[in-house]
Amino acid sequence: MPNPPSPETVRVMIVDDHEIVRRGIAEIIDRADGLDVVAEAGSRAEATRRAELVRPDVILVDLQLPDGTGIELMRELRDSVPDALPVVLTSFDDDEALAEALDAGARAYLLKTVHGAEISDVVRAVAAGRVLLDERTVTRRRADHDDPTADLTNAERKVLDLIGDGLSNREIGERLGVAEKTVKNHITSLLAKMGLQRRTQVAAWVAGQRASGWRNA
Repeated sequence: MPNPPSPETVRVMIVDDHEIVRRGIAEIIDRADGLDVVAEAGSRAEATRRAELVRPDVILVDLQLPDGTGIELMRELRDSVPDALPVVLTSFDDDEALAEALDAGARAYLLKTVHGAEISDVVRAVAAGRVLLDERTVTRRRADHDDPTADLTNAERKVLDLIGDGLSNREIGERLGVAEKTVKNHITSLLAKMGLQRRTQVAAWVAGQRASGWRNA
């Protein structure tokens, strides 16, 4: 029977409407020392109920949810679960979202393309009382980013899209008429070219590109 978390363990809740993304983040958090995922939610309403039940220390919140936004959720939880510290984890690199996240009480703002270790480090820092999102971050003028898919081959672009559709390596191989090993080689190559480390980051990136913006339409 597993031992219960120690009093020093940081209790984390993950709010994201994509199950594959939630599971990937949960694996990262659970592998990190001193962190424990105590709840997951796929919608604003579900997150509100579960947060009030489990009282997490830190909540990782996506901006786009099926029944509202992460901004609205953070504002609700600021009243109902005031000790829970929100961290935005999203695909949207958006100045308006940054500003509203700060206003809603977010302690940090992360893109889903970050390395797993960085997520864990930020969660620990926020739990320890640090605020990593401030006016300087919100008002900074960012340089334009190059397209990370610019160097992908046509085959790699097809694999990228199918990962975004949630297909497994085997299913991608069947769809494209190639061996599963070939699919894995394409994924290894496109991850390197895009500067990513895992499939969940690819899925998150595609989801962000397909959406019209961080707010629901």
